[in-house]
Amino acid sequence: MASGHFAHAQDQKVTSMEDFTYPFATQKVALSDSVTIAYAEEGEGTQTLLFVHGLGSYLPAWKKNIEVLSGSYRCIALDLPGYGKSSRGDYAFDMTFFATQIASFIEQLSLKNVTLVGHSMGGQIALTLALQHPDAIKQLVLIAPAGFETFTAQEVAWFKQIYTPAVVKATPVEQIERNFALNFHEANFPDDARFMYNDRLLMRDTGEEYEAYCNMIPQCVQGMLAEPVYERLPDITHPVLVLYGKGDLLIPNQLLHQELTTEKVAQRGHERLPDSTLKLLDGCGHFVQWECAEAVNEAITSFIINE
Repeated sequence: MASGHFAHAQDQKVTSMEDFTYPFATQKVALSDSVTIAYAEEGEGTQTLLFVHGLGSYLPAWKKNIEVLSGSYRCIALDLPGYGKSSRGDYAFDMTFFATQIASFIEQLSLKNVTLVGHSMGGQIALTLALQHPDAIKQLVLIAPAGFETFTAQEVAWFKQIYTPAVVKATPVEQIERNFALNFHEANFPDDARFMYNDRLLMRDTGEEYEAYCNMIPQCVQGMLAEPVYERLPDITHPVLVLYGKGDLLIPNQLLHQELTTEKVAQRGHERLPDSTLKLLDGCGHFVQWECAEAVNEAITSFIINE
């Protein structure tokens, strides 16, 4: 496909996420009787970059980063349990569950010198792992991380009403497209990212898998809210690189926190981390690693500790 797209069978009926074509060859590893992780591995090196996607996403979201960074580092991107080509099940879908699975993944593959790179919800998962399994990783890269913005009990109750399986399943096609567009600067949905939207539409044909997806998303939202990390940020001693797009339309929540700006949220979290570097990128929305891939790749390369 043109313009850097990778192939997706848009005209064929899909019955499973296994039918989707990823930009990199995938492997699988069983972490337990109930959890199997699909992942892609590219490149070699003494330093490992482990990429963790965000809410509703999957490992192809890291395509632009792996293509470049795999020239210098061992790059591994995974599908979280319940997502993409990883196993589905009656999982907890909270931050501790995801962090525990990633820690197990690191141990199973005997990964060393791990820089954990998390986007959005993946950022909050990365922070949770750093708190619960500090020896598993060397440093953190947080890209538009969830967890810096805080919510009151009343706001948490609002989320419970707004995000339900029925609402997710009933989302019309036009709204799905608008939701994707909000991830980008000025809600301008780039052509080379539209495969994500197309895949979401195709996912609706997978029957039980889509049903599981619709049930999972609200649980992930509640999982983030149930395990806030903001107050514990001072306990994280790893070096941390924090990247936000100045035009992020999702952080802060525009309905609940109109008095906040992305810069205020980013700065507040950055100041609570003992050893962090903050970069705010112009012309970038929430999906920083895709929209501003060159700047993100350069920032990560400059940040990596090579000892």
